[in-house]
Amino acid sequence: MRIIRIPVPTPFYVGPVNVYLIHEEPLTLIDTGPKTKEAMEALREGLRRERVRVSDVRRIVLTHAHEDHCGLAKQLRDEAKDAEVFVHGWETGHRKGRLEYGENRALLERAGVPPPEVEGMRRMYEGVRRFADALEDHEHSELVDDDELKFEKGALRVVHTPGHTPGSCSFLREADRTVIAGDCVLKRITPNPVLSPDPVDPARRFRSLAEYLVSLARLRSLHPTLVYGGHGDPVEDYEELFNRYLRAIGERQSDIIRLIPKTGATAWDVAQELFPGTDDVHRFLAVSETVAHLDLAHTEGKLAVELNQGREVYRRP
Repeated sequence: MRIIRIPVPTPFYVGPVNVYLIHEEPLTLIDTGPKTKEAMEALREGLRRERVRVSDVRRIVLTHAHEDHCGLAKQLRDEAKDAEVFVHGWETGHRKGRLEYGENRALLERAGVPPPEVEGMRRMYEGVRRFADALEDHEHSELVDDDELKFEKGALRVVHTPGHTPGSCSFLREADRTVIAGDCVLKRITPNPVLSPDPVDPARRFRSLAEYLVSLARLRSLHPTLVYGGHGDPVEDYEELFNRYLRAIGERQSDIIRLIPKTGATAWDVAQELFPGTDDVHRFLAVSETVAHLDLAHTEGKLAVELNQGREVYRRP
């Protein structure tokens, strides 16, 4: 089974995204890149180097439904004459019936984000959405944990690795323990546990960081020899990266707890202290990361939380 990495440009700060061609029948793409002319041209060129056309693609598999990873899914599906699209059932970003901003707005307000900032994040959200075409429910199928994506020679096992998003998935080639991990594993940066509604109860918040730690441990239990991430170069020493992630998460959590004053603080208050001067999407990501750490600290009994006028206020016990 040949796994071909095709870097595709994005308009986002994270830089190019990796699209993976599984050069084995049925020809499969894992992730697609965003819906831009530049991304489509780069993807076509990458396929052309492998003597593959978009019309040859039979299957499109999404690690998760952020626009830089799923944006071209519908366009590719249509051009490839209804290639089958697969995504986990806990993802919503690709769907016509996706969770709308109302659920996210409620989560931001509970985190203490002021109304003008919430409105700015709404405008940012609408701007990002233009980089993906949504799919109708009948235009995609569901990835199921531990199922196999079968090829003429070999298979990839679906490994549900929630954290970055609720429905993030990785894919294991058991023959040599190679993993394609999307944004669950990135060589140079620690993935952001993005603020998301809970997929089972959208009125609640998904406990992203706790889930992410479980996902990292699950991947570790697979003893991967090579991990292909959603951005940047592959990871050849997962054990080293695993321990580096744990250290970074532990240090960030300690920093956040230290920033909680005796009078208490909201996630927004802490994010402003922790990430001063951020703008645009980084303000949302700052709140996401802060909320994720506060949730974990509360779960572990390191912080107490109470609801005050619709905002969660954290205090050290």
